[in-house]
Amino acid sequence: PHSGRLFRVKPQLYIMVKEPHPGRVKTRLGRDLGHIQAAWWFRHQARRLIARLSRDLRWQTVLAVSPDVEGLESRVWPAHVTRQPQGAGDLGDRMARIFRSASAGPVLIVGADIPDIKPALIAKAFWALGDHDAVVGPAPDGGFWLIGLKNTRAVPSQIFANVSWSTERALEDTLATFGSLRVARIDVLRDIDTIDDL
Repeated sequence: PHSGRLFRVKPQLYIMVKEPHPGRVKTRLGRDLGHIQAAWWFRHQARRLIARLSRDLRWQTVLAVSPDVEGLESRVWPAHVTRQPQGAGDLGDRMARIFRSASAGPVLIVGADIPDIKPALIAKAFWALGDHDAVVGPAPDGGFWLIGLKNTRAVPSQIFANVSWSTERALEDTLATFGSLRVARIDVLRDIDTIDDL
């Protein structure tokens, strides 16, 4: 499918990235694989994903970086892709900040640790927002690899409140904060948290 159900503004895709310091990214994977190897894997996986998704002109790709100052100045990530600091707080605080600060219109957020994200899936998610208020891409562990809103001027006031992150309830808890929004679901993809995932 094409994402071009004509939105008045260009859709935005945010990819959340952390500086790939050993012991600070993919810590569960690092316990099995070694922290240096896990950080190396994350760096190269994220760079491949950014390259693949940022080439597509149907949306604007933005990197949501952490830590804020270091991420904005980092030479790890491609210089041609716009960056924005994630800011403080838990995952929900940071994603809510992205939605509230984005330009009016459809916005998707994905993590950088999901190897199977292809442009066709991003297009499918934007397409789903044509007749839904929100979209999620579930993960097999009860979380999600993608979340999006059609209208960032109508972000639910309690979005991501009281979500049990990194548990099998994360998606269910998140959907409970969406109120009456009509939510589409797209493909299930696995993020890489452990050596078994890898």
